[in-house]
Formats: sequence, C-alpha cells, structure tokens
Amino acid sequence: MIVNGSTHAMSREPASVSPLNAKPDAIRTEGRPPRPKPNGAAHAPTTPRAAAPTFPFSAIVGQDEMRQALLIAAVDPSVGGVLVFGDRGTGKSTAIRGLAALLPPMRAVVGCPYACDPARPGDLCHRCRDHAGGLEAHSVPVPVVDLPLGATEDRVVGALDLERALAHGQKAFEPGLLARANRGFLYIDEVNLLDDHLVDLLLDVAASGVNTVEREGLSIRHPARFVLVGSGNPEEGELRPQLLDRFGLAVEVTTPTDLPTRIDVVRRRDAYERDPEAFCAAYAEADATIRQTLNRARAYLPSLTVPDATLEAAARLCLALGTDGLRGELTLMRTGRALAALEAADTVGIDHLARIAPACLRHRLRRNPLDESGSTARVARAVAEVFAA
Repeated sequence: MIVNGSTHAMSREPASVSPLNAKPDAIRTEGRPPRPKPNGAAHAPTTPRAAAPTFPFSAIVGQDEMRQALLIAAVDPSVGGVLVFGDRGTGKSTAIRGLAALLPPMRAVVGCPYACDPARPGDLCHRCRDHAGGLEAHSVPVPVVDLPLGATEDRVVGALDLERALAHGQKAFEPGLLARANRGFLYIDEVNLLDDHLVDLLLDVAASGVNTVEREGLSIRHPARFVLVGSGNPEEGELRPQLLDRFGLAVEVTTPTDLPTRIDVVRRRDAYERDPEAFCAAYAEADATIRQTLNRARAYLPSLTVPDATLEAAARLCLALGTDGLRGELTLMRTGRALAALEAADTVGIDHLARIAPACLRHRLRRNPLDESGSTARVARAVAEVFAA
C-alpha cells in the first residue's frame, strides 16, 4: 500500500551564498558592520520547523489483518509481539507508529531510566527498589524504540558511561535501547537482516524479560519487557527459526490489486503530505474512537475467561497442524481473549479462534514437501475441517 509507506515529501535546502554571487548587502566588509535589513529582519530569531504529526492509524486503507494484530498486541502484550512480512511500501512502519500515537500514557517513576511501574513493586529496577518507600510517579508516553540494523551490541544492551568514567573516575552504566523500550514497543525494520549476535541477545531478553550486562567491571540487571514488532520483505531473506518462534503473531501484507483501493491509498497519502495538520484533524475523531476501544478492552480483559470448549478446539487445531510445543495453543488462547475484549464479547468463542488462527499459527508450521499450498492455506483448511467437526 503505497500511501501508508514511509515516503516523505522532500524539503529543499536554500542554496548557500558565496561572495562571488552575493548581493552587496550580503557581503560584510572589514571594519564596517553589515547594513541592517528593514523591520529588524536581521535580528529575527529562526523558529525550528515542527515535525509533521504521525499518519493517523484510522486513515490506513486496507491491511485489516495487520491492524487487528497490532491492536491485539496493544491490548495484551503477553501475546508475544507481531511480525509483519510483505511487500515494500505497504504501510508496515506507518501502521506501527500510528498505533503508538493512540496508546494512553503510562505511569512511571520520575527519573528512572527504565520507566518502572510504581504499581508493580516486583518489577522495579535496583534503583527504584532502594527507594520503594517514596517513589514519585508521573505520566509518560508509551515508548516506541527503533532498533537499527547497524546498531552495536553496546548500543542495544548498554555499556560503561565513558564520560563519567574519564571525568570522575566512576563506573556507571549507560542504558541502551532495551532499557528505553521497557514497557513499550521495540520496532525492528528489516528484522530478517538483523545480525546474528543481536538476534541472540533479543532471544535471551525476550525469554526472561530481564537484560543482564556483564562488562568492564559492571554487573547490571534491569527489566526489559517490551512488545517486539518486526517488519521485513521475505524476498530479502528468511528469519531465523529461533526468533520467528518468539513472535506471537505473524501477518502477511500485500500490495492492493483492486483499482479503487489503490486510488484511495494514493489520494490519502498525497493529502497528508500536502497538509499533515489538516489531514490528521480530519481523522482525529476516528482515532479517538480507536483509543477509547483500546482503553475499554484493556480494562475488560482481566474479567474474560476462556471456556474449556474453546481451549479444546485450540488444542485440536494445533494437533491437526502438527505444531511443535504448546506456544500455538497459548497464543490462540491469549489472542482470542484480546480479540473478544476488543469486541466487548461476553466470552471467547470458537469464532474468535477461527479469525485469528492464521496469524497465530502460519509461522509455526513444519514444511511439508508433499503439500504445495502455502502456510496460510494450510491453516485455513485445518480450521474448516476441525471446527466443522
């Protein structure tokens, strides 16, 4: 989807003025100040240009499965993150940043580099734990941290603060990207191209929720619980199976093929680039509705239970597909419950499982050389057979 991609309007930089082509007023002669411009223009302060607002989540055309998966992960982070694979320019990064703008602020300890939650004493870092009796909290935005492909290990996990070490002779820890992403989202674009040593780090932290740093005489452990969101193009390489299994949901996005959708995509992107403020204002009410739905679903989620019949259906589906381990059933249960919370349903039914089964299971299937159909088709076929029984 071209409109939702990361294309931005190019800004033109003013050409620099050299003494050979400058006007006389622009040339400063030695010993004489420049001639002042009328109305004090020479002394007018330059105002930094404000960043354009984020493309609204509600303005994204199509890609229903991707949008649903991101909303589910926002309602219940225990789902395990979202992997978005598909064509370039289909709005993967735009959707993730649009969702982040919808999330309500969270309460965090003032001055804590890990944004610890004062309402959860068991998850406090060592600094907050030492002052647990008098913690001051404030509201901060939910962090969305980009992990660039070329990031070093020290930049990701943290390292010795060299400035303090050289200036004061103190060994202090400088938190990395994992610390900034705690209680938020860690977004990796082109995740299938990530270096193997960074993949190993992410696997350890994703499994434990704790980042451990042992180097230069430092021994630091701090909370690092985040929703892992990755995007990429499968034509550029496959994802390592160990990391693939850590994603709760895997969705596929494709370029729209029908003419009206393509026209709508291009029209909306063009309107956004021409006047971002006006475009976002037009979708402010729709975004507010999604924000209210998220807040209601989060509050409703703890009261929802999954009936035994639904759990049995999830287990039978995973057995029919031959998935390894029990992560498939767990993800089906959590995702179905989050979807039911979004819809304010009374219970988690088999219809919820049927709708989210492809996203939960397509990346957990073993390759079958005798079956030429894709993983999505195999899941759909199994859903029809198992749930119809």
